[in-house]
Amino acid sequence: MLIGYARVSTDDQNLDLQNDALKAAGCERIYRDKVSGARVERPGLKRAFEDIRAGDTLVVWRLDRLGRSLKDLIARAEDLEHCGAGLKSLHEAIDTNSSGGRLVFHLFGALAEFERNLVRERTQAGLAAARSRGRLGGRRKTLDRDKRRHVVELYRSRQYTIKEICRLMGISKPTLYAYVDEFSDGP
Repeated sequence: MLIGYARVSTDDQNLDLQNDALKAAGCERIYRDKVSGARVERPGLKRAFEDIRAGDTLVVWRLDRLGRSLKDLIARAEDLEHCGAGLKSLHEAIDTNSSGGRLVFHLFGALAEFERNLVRERTQAGLAAARSRGRLGGRRKTLDRDKRRHVVELYRSRQYTIKEICRLMGISKPTLYAYVDEFSDGP
């Protein structure tokens, strides 16, 4: 069965063009949303995914109607593949039910993964360059070294509760324990 999905971003926009194209493609059911693609909650898409069964194909007018980013689009296509369904885009002429369509879609996925790896590599190179110049990453300590040592002394004295120490010094419990670990060899 062909199941259609149409989406426009605002109430001002019209679904007629997509509806007509999906009907002409042979969709028996068409689910619709009038929400931004960036929104996670899309009730029409949710109902389409609940309705789709193995052997069915989800048909969209354009791929950007289904997912806002390539990563999102690939995730949705993988969800369809896991339940034994296909994905067809009318505008891009991609049909994952055919070997050529699967190839094109997997190429998209490979390119997206390549892009993520490039970003990761550039980030690591930037961090390494910063470290070589003496800059350390991470959040700055809330308290200077003497105050951190004082926190640990208060903790070890057992005169105050952890809650009292945290309130007094303006820190959280995890921060207190991080300071205790920092001075575990002794203050």
